[in-house]
Amino acid sequence: MIDWTILLAVEAAAEEAGGLFDLDATLPVMAIQFLILAALLNQIFYKPLGNAIDERSNYIRSNLTEARERLAKAERLAQQYEEELASARKQSQAAIAEAQAEADKIAAQNMAQAQREAQAKRERATQEIDRQKQETLGVLEGQVDQLSRQILDKLLQAS
Repeated sequence: MIDWTILLAVEAAAEEAGGLFDLDATLPVMAIQFLILAALLNQIFYKPLGNAIDERSNYIRSNLTEARERLAKAERLAQQYEEELASARKQSQAAIAEAQAEADKIAAQNMAQAQREAQAKRERATQEIDRQKQETLGVLEGQVDQLSRQILDKLLQAS
């Protein structure tokens, strides 16, 4: 509606004076209408749009800041977990090495004990064999003496 009134006012002014740039009352009215339109657009459209853009910008900026903080915290936690993991690995390797050394020590002790027991059994068996050998030799000597006497007796009786 305002546009039609402007056009009508411009046509009427152009017809009366006959020139394109006649300075009459329509120019200030047009300037006032333009300023009112600019003020209305500023209040209705540009300020809310600017506020929405500012709010969105602040929201993005705050989210970006939070994301950076979370990323830094995640990196610190990852570094801490890696250090703890390395420490745990070192501890487990040390525990494994200690257990291996303990197992080797126990195996060596068991082996030495088994060797001592085997040596003791071998010595007892050797002593038992020597004792039985001596007994057998003693018995055989007695039998040889007896047989020798019997042979000697038979030879003396036969002669």
